[in-house]
Amino acid sequence: MSFRETSGIFPKGKLMRKSTKRNSNWKKRLGEIKPYKPGKPIEEVRREIGLKKVIKLASNENPFFPPKGVVEAIRRAASDVNRYPDGGSFYLKKALSGKLKIAPGNIVLGNGSDELIVLAIRAFVHPGEEVVVAKPTFLIYHIASMVEGAVVRAVPLKDMKYDMEAMRKAITPRTKMVFVANPDNPTGTYVNKPDLERFIRSLPRHVVLFLDEAYYEFARGGDYPETLMNALRKDKDIIVARTFSKAYSLAGLRIGYAVSREEIADVLNKVREPFNINSIAQAAALAALEDRTGHVKKAVDLATKGKKELYEVFNDLGLEYVPSRSNFVLVNVERNSTRVFEYLLTKGVIVRDMSGWGLPGFIRVNVGLPRENKVFIREFRKAMKEIAKS
Repeated sequence: MSFRETSGIFPKGKLMRKSTKRNSNWKKRLGEIKPYKPGKPIEEVRREIGLKKVIKLASNENPFFPPKGVVEAIRRAASDVNRYPDGGSFYLKKALSGKLKIAPGNIVLGNGSDELIVLAIRAFVHPGEEVVVAKPTFLIYHIASMVEGAVVRAVPLKDMKYDMEAMRKAITPRTKMVFVANPDNPTGTYVNKPDLERFIRSLPRHVVLFLDEAYYEFARGGDYPETLMNALRKDKDIIVARTFSKAYSLAGLRIGYAVSREEIADVLNKVREPFNINSIAQAAALAALEDRTGHVKKAVDLATKGKKELYEVFNDLGLEYVPSRSNFVLVNVERNSTRVFEYLLTKGVIVRDMSGWGLPGFIRVNVGLPRENKVFIREFRKAMKEIAKS
């Protein structure tokens, strides 16, 4: 129906306008919530600034394109998009079951690990109950908790790391869920195996622990904890979430998975939307698991090498940064971080200004392809010269 056909719906001069006041039908707390702002898309920067060449190092994406076999699986799946996907994701669960050595009934799939966070809060947290998070950490924990009417208790980081003892002390009889991002976003730091095991032992029975391991593939090894067996324990309620968005290069398809004991998985499936994983995402994730080209290892190796290059630059400039077990680095630019972000944007380099995360003066940059890192380093050095220290 065109505007001409509908123009008689509203009286002249009284076309519908966006209201700046809260509608009485909205949940009261929505007015307190600041929506999550993702990193600027490349196309948006091209439109706004008129640049042809833009590199994005803002959203912790894998700069490698998916393997050929994954792309072919996407093409094949596209031929059936007129049909609903498999609501139970049978073949993908079966493949994950074989890779992780756990039963399919212990796996829940989500539209990115973000949806799994939302499902867990929806399933287990009642209005007025408490959720414990770190500060700063992944913002969706806070946002999703507030939407469900929870009270969020934010525990400050200690030396840019999770303060697990303070997290434990923040738990009260009203606490229903604790979120631990391991490694953390935006710092890239992690909770080691002894500290996490000590924390799990101390958890009261009424608390659900959500371990967000979105950067697992980049962090594993050394004293980084392997948590899947913890998720199957019967004496604790634990959910471990991982994603195909990062190391597997499938950020645009939005698919992640959670592991827990079967009773918890059943509850999450009850609050999960039907057909939440589209057919193309299922096919791509399945092909990614079957890939034999070493794609994930290449991504991890790239991140490791790229971080070392960034560390050298930051050291040379005398800037403090946080050593990272992920594919990104948090750095204190000792200047107005918004000005640094905007300067780099005019040069076609998208990074993340961390002011909105409560870290003024910091930016976060993820490792890109070697040529992209080279451009960032060149323009970043210029920014440090041209923008005065705060």
